[in-house]
Amino acid sequence: MQMESLTGAINRLRDSGYAADFVALDDGALRCDSCGAPCDPDALGVEEVVRFEGSSDPGDAAILVAVRCCRGHAGLFSSAYGVDVALEDALALGRLATVR
Repeated sequence: MQMESLTGAINRLRDSGYAADFVALDDGALRCDSCGAPCDPDALGVEEVVRFEGSSDPGDAAILVAVRCCRGHAGLFSSAYGVDVALEDALALGRLATVR
């Protein structure tokens, strides 16, 4: 079975209605590009998480999170995963990890 690529997962989720993009802010909150609202990751609905490992370079690790913002927009947050993660992305991922 072939592993899903990051591009493939993005396309699959976009086709399922995850149209918005989310960007991590300095405090680890996520901003929804559909409505512009900053959302507390603790209040987001995490609907799917997909991790990717680089086939030859551990620095190629990435994560894709399908979320629903505090105003109901479905979208995606993506980040490097591991040592190359940006501080604001690491804060957001840490907060998302506690969401049930």
